[in-house]
Amino acid sequence: MKVTIKDIAEAAGVSTTTVSQILNNKGDRFSEETRKKVMKVVEEFNYQPDFFAQNMVMRKSKTIGMIVPDVTDFFFSKLIEGIEEQLNSLGYMILLCNTNHDKRLETKYFNELMRRSVEGIVIATPNFLEDEILKNPKVVNREVPLILVDLGKNTRNEGKLLVEEYQGVYDATEYLLKNGHRDIAFLREVGDYYQLSERITGYLNCLEDHEIEHNPRLIESSFLTIRGGYNGTKQLLEKNIPFTALICTNDQMAIGAYQAIMEAGKRVPDDISVIGFDGLEISRFASPALTTVHQPVLDLGRTAGKFMLQAINDPKSKIPNKIFPTKLIIRDSVKRLT
Repeated sequence: MKVTIKDIAEAAGVSTTTVSQILNNKGDRFSEETRKKVMKVVEEFNYQPDFFAQNMVMRKSKTIGMIVPDVTDFFFSKLIEGIEEQLNSLGYMILLCNTNHDKRLETKYFNELMRRSVEGIVIATPNFLEDEILKNPKVVNREVPLILVDLGKNTRNEGKLLVEEYQGVYDATEYLLKNGHRDIAFLREVGDYYQLSERITGYLNCLEDHEIEHNPRLIESSFLTIRGGYNGTKQLLEKNIPFTALICTNDQMAIGAYQAIMEAGKRVPDDISVIGFDGLEISRFASPALTTVHQPVLDLGRTAGKFMLQAINDPKSKIPNKIFPTKLIIRDSVKRLT
């Protein structure tokens, strides 16, 4: 038989209101003795609150929708971890939708989440979003807060979280130049996979600012995975165009590049220096340890969760924007040329 709040109240000798407020962390006016008595009965009865019933009464789903392009990507898994860190302790759950880089699913999932009465939505996307999302009346009127991690692509004056990707790659390229490198290759993303144009622009502009003409054949495209990094680096090496350094669009690609370089009979950094981007945990344990551009993805997730809670609790307030700096983490994968 299902245990109810009424059963808990009768066993503890208190009112149902008292039980409800203590369970919802609103029982400050009750004594510690009363709180312990109620919680002891809750534990003995193994009582689990009926969230559906609570939601009907409180009109709160305690659910946040999240749409990402690839849950297997280390970046997005870390982003999700940061958001959950902020929300789960307060009783919120994330309803996660994975588009697998299918733009059409973004709008479909958005509408599905709205039908499920989520209290807010976080969208991480490399795409221009449809007006069906950005101009949805509940979003515009702040009934359902929307936070974007979107590379700055969508015109919107609130709820945007951005990373200084351009500056991060610019700094990485300049670091290689200061270490004597001139023939610098770049491994970028496949165009229709996840467009990180700020990163390659930082590379190209840094070369231009230092009056170094870039060789278009030293730019190769591949997928943002370890396998993609391996394949892309092999293609670069097979062109037989000498280069002393390689910048990869993310750390996973850089790990794959290590393997391709080794199979070609070369070594990192003695023959080819390598720099990644993201600052993932795996980059510390590569051999040699990977020099990388760190972006604070966990903090990005925490901030998204924090801003979401603020927006839910104060719907009239404007959701802040925030720009996150990057930092070049110098390790062992870059050689200084004399």
